[in-house]
Amino acid sequence: MFFFDMDGVLTDSNGVWKRVDREFLTRRGLKYTHAYYEGVAHVPLPLAAVFTKEFCRLSESCEDIIAEWMELAEGAYSHVPIKPGVRAYLKQCKSEGRKMAVVTSSVPEHCHTALETLGLEKYFERVTFAQELGLEKRRPDLWLAAAKAAGVRPEDCTIFDDSLAACQGARAARMRVVGVYDSFFAQDEAEMRGYCDVYIKSFEELLLVKDAKASSGTKQKP
Repeated sequence: MFFFDMDGVLTDSNGVWKRVDREFLTRRGLKYTHAYYEGVAHVPLPLAAVFTKEFCRLSESCEDIIAEWMELAEGAYSHVPIKPGVRAYLKQCKSEGRKMAVVTSSVPEHCHTALETLGLEKYFERVTFAQELGLEKRRPDLWLAAAKAAGVRPEDCTIFDDSLAACQGARAARMRVVGVYDSFFAQDEAEMRGYCDVYIKSFEELLLVKDAKASSGTKQKP
């Protein structure tokens, strides 16, 4: 079973939330710092709101914080671009009979909008939302829940994610991990390369590997 993250892996959309966070903080005279980024990156909105309220010492409720974020992000997921090589790789995997699903911290409404707009929904059997489970991708519980929902053993799963923390969570759940480069997590590239089973700059690299191995008649991974 292949599990794909959405933001930063299937779609070039991490920048949406960076812009939202910067605007949200600017409105309150606060700076966007690495410490803040570490607290909210790839975290479901309800947990990100709790962190933001405490970290920034805000008087607003978590519900009001989330409502403002949603307002700032409105319409953005109707226009997010697909990342290079993604469509061709999904098509290749589908033709090979591979089972695929999405596991994401993205807002369900945003995820469905992006997948539908880009015509990617047809490739996936299901979508597991960290937000609906109240779990973070940095924890193995989320990945174990995704495997259980898909009816597969964790050790038979490979995940594709741009976040080191998410890859660590999946590895703790006994899954194989493929790190995917995204500029949002560029500072983690060296550590990702040393940690992940495979690390790619683009899905186009996997297409090249498949083409080369197909011509030589050898088996293909992942």
